[in-house]
Amino acid sequence: MCKRKYYTKEFKLEAIRLLESKEKSGTDLARELGVKREALYRWRDEFIKRGDQAFPGGGRRSHQSDEVSRLKAELAKVKEERDILKKAAAYFAKELG
Repeated sequence: MCKRKYYTKEFKLEAIRLLESKEKSGTDLARELGVKREALYRWRDEFIKRGDQAFPGGGRRSHQSDEVSRLKAELAKVKEERDILKKAAAYFAKELG
């Protein structure tokens, strides 16, 4: 099973521009860009139908990026706890000294 590829909005818009320039056939352009010919025409049809509102998403977030977000949040919490403990230790050391 092949892993699904995601393309940026800019990539799709440039592919549509090249397709509309008619310098190359859809088949040749698709082969050159490494996408399916049907995808080029589907992108073009979506752009014609929706204009600037076409291709709103950034694709699906990967499991890995979810994990990175979770770890960043956890790291921020741990840093905050560490800073509180440092301040408390300095305060009590001052009182004892």
